[in-house]
Amino acid sequence: MQEIKKYVEENKQRFLDELFELLRFPSVSADPKYKGDVLKTADYVAQKLKDAGADKVEICETAGYPIVYGEKIVDESLPTVLIYGHYDVQPADPLELWKTPPFEPTVRDGKIYARGACDDKGQFYMHVKAFELMMKTNTLACNVKFMIEGEEEVGSANLGIFVNANKERLKADVVLISDTSMISMENPSIETGLRGLAYMEVEVVGPNRDLHSGVYGGAVANPITILCKMIASLHDENNHITIPAFYDKVIELTDAEKTALNAAPFDLKEYKEDLDIAAEWGEKGYSTLERTGTRPTLEVNGIWGGYIGEGAKTVLPSKANAKISMRLVPNQSSDEIAEIFTKHFESIAPDYVKVKVTAHHGGEPVVTPTDSVAYRAAEQAIVDSFGKKPIPTRGGGSIPIVALFESALGIKSVLFGFGLDSDALHSPNEKYDIYNYYKGIETLPLFHKYFAELSK
Repeated sequence: MQEIKKYVEENKQRFLDELFELLRFPSVSADPKYKGDVLKTADYVAQKLKDAGADKVEICETAGYPIVYGEKIVDESLPTVLIYGHYDVQPADPLELWKTPPFEPTVRDGKIYARGACDDKGQFYMHVKAFELMMKTNTLACNVKFMIEGEEEVGSANLGIFVNANKERLKADVVLISDTSMISMENPSIETGLRGLAYMEVEVVGPNRDLHSGVYGGAVANPITILCKMIASLHDENNHITIPAFYDKVIELTDAEKTALNAAPFDLKEYKEDLDIAAEWGEKGYSTLERTGTRPTLEVNGIWGGYIGEGAKTVLPSKANAKISMRLVPNQSSDEIAEIFTKHFESIAPDYVKVKVTAHHGGEPVVTPTDSVAYRAAEQAIVDSFGKKPIPTRGGGSIPIVALFESALGIKSVLFGFGLDSDALHSPNEKYDIYNYYKGIETLPLFHKYFAELSK
């Protein structure tokens, strides 16, 4: 541990400078205008893997953005760790809510503010620097493979094709992912499950053109009004989702599982203060930790229609749209949920509008084992680094490729994140604590050490 800390201390400014360079690339995969920047980011990641000591570094083309691959095979008889991350980021909008420019990393109170700081540039780059550390100190105990993609924020549409076409190249004993969070640095945790995702877009169309709201208002249905009513009907008075068959495959937690989950440190007062809300909201009969980690949800991610420019325009719009995501729990299938959502949404549309439903992308929920060699290695690494045993938790987010790795490669993942729930992922003023960044670089080599030892 002392050798690790010494190397980090000697190189900490360079580690930070390199991360800042990475964060300056506006690698927004959802917006085609950033295509050149996304490709430059892939080039940067590939070069840094080479600099750190990786072999066979390659920018692998896909039908979308490339996947950066690199490896270091120390000894074929040693276990192999496949490290996954993503270099693409969410759009920075709304820009006016950022205190500092989203692609000019800024440090305030020991925290790095930038789009992608935590999700996932800061976290995957910890692995690159931890790998460098192990190479420079001659302590690399496992074979290592890197697979860093550029389409995670848009559903990883081409990753499955790449994985299935490269099963031999990606052969490993575990997938190590840092794209999740801990409860806190005082209460370290390891996520042992993630929710799945079904992401939909709906369009409600009324008249064949925008109309004068005075001439036609009251005689022609307003698509925005109808869309709002349809969306409102998707939850009942207990905030239970009303789509038929939605909960059919959901397995309720046992009393023992609920007790264990709710034993994790959680301060509801702090939670509300951090979000500046008067009260929490959610499905009746469940705690906040249960709602965010073990229950399925339906959220409206965006809604638009009509005139939203400056001043007034008295228009009755021709159409209205919304984007809706559903987080899923084990046993639910993203394809099945997308299908029943589509049927239900079409069925509740009144005759005076037409409805179109489009499924964008999805992913399956996963639960990772807590009795595996890899989990025990991560657990011991945290004990050594933090001085206490980590708490197993369930994550509310989705990483669709975790289920893909299990089905295509036959290997489990360890969700070894160092972010915090308060890091404003996908929001303005996303941040990542410098302390967490360095702590990750210190802790990850210990995982490799213990994974090699426990695999014997």
